[in-house]
Amino acid sequence: MAIGKSLLRGQPMQKDASIYIAGHRGLVGSNLKQLFEQRGYSKILAPARSELDLLDQKAVVKFFEQERPEYAIICAAKVGGILFNNKYQADFLYENVLLAANVVHAAHLSGVKKLLFLGSSCIYPRQATQPIREESLLTGPLEPTNEGYALAKIVGLKLCEKYRQQYGRNFISAMPTNLYGPGDNFHPDHSHVIPGMMRRFHEAKINDAKQVTIWGSGSPMREFLYITDLAEALFLLMERYEEAGTINVGTGQDVSISELAVLMKEVTGFQGEIVYDRSKPDGMMRKVLDVSRINSLGWKPRVSLKEGLNKTYSWAVENGVFGG
Repeated sequence: MAIGKSLLRGQPMQKDASIYIAGHRGLVGSNLKQLFEQRGYSKILAPARSELDLLDQKAVVKFFEQERPEYAIICAAKVGGILFNNKYQADFLYENVLLAANVVHAAHLSGVKKLLFLGSSCIYPRQATQPIREESLLTGPLEPTNEGYALAKIVGLKLCEKYRQQYGRNFISAMPTNLYGPGDNFHPDHSHVIPGMMRRFHEAKINDAKQVTIWGSGSPMREFLYITDLAEALFLLMERYEEAGTINVGTGQDVSISELAVLMKEVTGFQGEIVYDRSKPDGMMRKVLDVSRINSLGWKPRVSLKEGLNKTYSWAVENGVFGG
């Protein structure tokens, strides 16, 4: 397609290039680091949080000055599920803005060749036309329950745009849909939809519970992307994509929360009933991304939702993430 030819303008990274991955212990960063290593990249810079506090501007600038990474990928963020996001909006806004500003600015000062900032599909307006195109950004009010986090991510991608405009920096951003997979956060209070639901179904099964309660009405539609598919997409963008603005990364297909619950019941082997707690917020009623732009670059997801859920559940059980 013509759009693909126009968007693919980059040069492949050399195998001996130094690449800094912020957030390498998180779901995205750990999978991306593994992918780079599998493909022969040996100079991955991934300091632990105890070694580099991304909220400390002086420390971040010093790190970039000393290490001089050629490439940088910002996967680090303060994240949580819908209730956690809603309760701690100030924390999410402050910490994520500070993190993005510190890393983007330090990358600029040290002359990083290319930077990729990872955002979130929650940056788009609550009432955006579905599927959501990249052009929908800032065309309407945000979803109130995670406005703090969304605003911080918008600041991050706009920083990339402005450093590109003012200084000619090759800074890009990508907006993934809801992610899941091995290595996810399964915390009972502040995990995202899939790991949180998976925990509840698993615990209900082993405790012989009669029912599992799902937060909200079950009606909202959501899109989910398996983590290794995202890693492949980000690798492609780092090698070949150099456009201003942002680019969506997702499946372009969505399911209702109630359909997801039925799938989760099957995957975990739970035998009881599914009920819904309508006192809990639903969030946006539908959120699915238009992924025609990244599809035109030759990328499409490989892992179906059912296959991804099975892989994730097997990993979680094998690694004892549920405890007991």
